[in-house]
Amino acid sequence: MSYQKLFETKVSGEAAKAWQAQGKKAVGYVCCHVPEEIFYAADVLPIRLRATDCVDSSDAETWMTSFSCSFARSILQYLIDGTYKLDGLVQTDGCMMPARIMDNWEHISKKEGKDQFTHFIGAPRITNDISTGFYKSELQELVDAISKFSGVEVTDERLKAAIAKTNEMRSLMDQVYALRTAEKPVVSGAEVLSIALAECDHHIDDYIQMLKDFLADAKNRKPIEARSRLMIIGSALDNPEYIKVIEEKGGIVVADDLCFGYRAFGPQLEVDDSDVLGSIAKYYLKRNVCPRSLDNRPAMHKEIIDMAKKYNVQGVIYQKMQNCECWGGEAYYLEPDLKAIGVPMLQLEREEHMANAGQLAVRAEAFIEMLEK
Repeated sequence: MSYQKLFETKVSGEAAKAWQAQGKKAVGYVCCHVPEEIFYAADVLPIRLRATDCVDSSDAETWMTSFSCSFARSILQYLIDGTYKLDGLVQTDGCMMPARIMDNWEHISKKEGKDQFTHFIGAPRITNDISTGFYKSELQELVDAISKFSGVEVTDERLKAAIAKTNEMRSLMDQVYALRTAEKPVVSGAEVLSIALAECDHHIDDYIQMLKDFLADAKNRKPIEARSRLMIIGSALDNPEYIKVIEEKGGIVVADDLCFGYRAFGPQLEVDDSDVLGSIAKYYLKRNVCPRSLDNRPAMHKEIIDMAKKYNVQGVIYQKMQNCECWGGEAYYLEPDLKAIGVPMLQLEREEHMANAGQLAVRAEAFIEMLEK
């Protein structure tokens, strides 16, 4: 299989269509607190919803408040206009916006006579034995509901088989990210985000094969010369063009802390055979994905600092989606930690539609020139 599809950033419904043609179900989700392993164990194709290239969300804007973020509105737009043709949605309260997408889509789809499977998971914002137990019970309700919906019983063995697959994917993505530690990486930041986004649109078996093919060919790629090494963090970023604008000014993004990037994969999921679903609950609740949790921010900041050191980062770009609940004020707490290791931070506001690409280019170039001096 050619790995070139890893770089096709347009939202594609091909995998879902092919899966549905076999009489199986394809279900969407937004936040990475929804475990893909449960979908695969039920023989359901999980499609992580994104809003890449959405330039007009006017239909969705009639349903969602102006205080919602443009990322969420654009996803709802893609559901309304048929860019996504799925059998249902599973959402969680990673932030308020995925829940609002589902609220509105439930109403719209019923109004249009569409039969949709919908399920909501409550994900606690603190991590302890009580909250983990609650989250496990929420996942058990999803297991029961999706087993009934798909006609395939989700067993511990099927969950462990799915975990083996996602762990293989995580291991391969670790290798992709390791390419960025080189003094002259052979892969750009825009390319890495494209590779990460491809997981949203493909079955895991196809995705794993494409990653293997890419890594096998990586030694033949030309090293990239750059004026500075950058890291990008912040709100959900699902458009590689945003990073491309920055890199065209001479920087190279060698690290990220994004929920559509490195955070979408994370470390290996360790399984306790006596409590497989509990292992999944602990993994997804305890890993640091974004500042949504009340007790994980110091650990998340430490991981960002450690990553900046590991990838020899010279500057950090903190991009914040307007009206972003999770990343709205995190720069205030994080900037002193970066300053302590001599890494300056550029703060940017953005919307899903890249109407301000020119302004982004100007500010990126000025930041890169400052780093050179």
